[in-house]
Amino acid sequence: MDDGGLRCEVVTVSKVGPPSESSEVAPAQGMAGRLQSIPLVLRMILYGVFFLLAVLAGLPYLAYQFDRFFPAWTIEIGVWRVVGGVFFTVVLALYLWASCLLSRHGRGAYVEFDPPQAFVATGPFRWVRNPIAACVVGMLLGEAILFSSTGIFLLFVLAVPLAHAQVIWLEEPLLKRRFGSAYVEYCARVPRWFPRPPRESGP
Repeated sequence: MDDGGLRCEVVTVSKVGPPSESSEVAPAQGMAGRLQSIPLVLRMILYGVFFLLAVLAGLPYLAYQFDRFFPAWTIEIGVWRVVGGVFFTVVLALYLWASCLLSRHGRGAYVEFDPPQAFVATGPFRWVRNPIAACVVGMLLGEAILFSSTGIFLLFVLAVPLAHAQVIWLEEPLLKRRFGSAYVEYCARVPRWFPRPPRESGP
C-alpha cells in the first residue's frame, strides 16, 4: 500500500523448526485458525464491546468510588461538564473511525492476539502512530470532566504513562518485527502521540 509516498509492506512470518517442535506450534496455529473462522466484523464487535465496557464503564465506575469516599477532593465544575461530554463524543467517534479503518485495511482486528495482517498508514494513522491508544486516554479525560470526578481524573493521569509504556515496550517492538523496514520508516515520518502532517522523508 502506498499512502502519501509512504511505502507499506505486508510481512508474513512462518515458524520453521524440527519435527519435535510441531506439537508446540500447533496449539497457537489452532487458536489463530479458530479466530479466523469467525467473520472479522463479528470479531471487531466482540472485542470492541468488551474493551469499551471494561475501559469506559468498569474502570471509571471503580475510580468514581474515590469521590464517594473522599468528597472533599471533588470539585463541581458545573457547565463545564457539557464540554467533557462533547469532547468524549468526538474522541469516541475518532476511536471508532481509527479502529474500523485499521481492521478493514489491515485485514484483522486491533488486538495483539488477533492483529492486522497488513501495515496501515492511512487516515488518522498518517498523522499520528497511535490514534487508538490516544483516543482511549482522551475518552477517560472526557469522562472525568463530564462527571466532574476526581477519581476518574486520577485514572486518566495513571493511564497516560501506562499507555506510553505499552506502546514503547510492547506494541512498537512487535510491529518492528512484524513489518520491518516499512514500520521503521513510518516511525521516522509520523509522530507517536501528537498529530502533525507526515514528513516527506525520514531523517
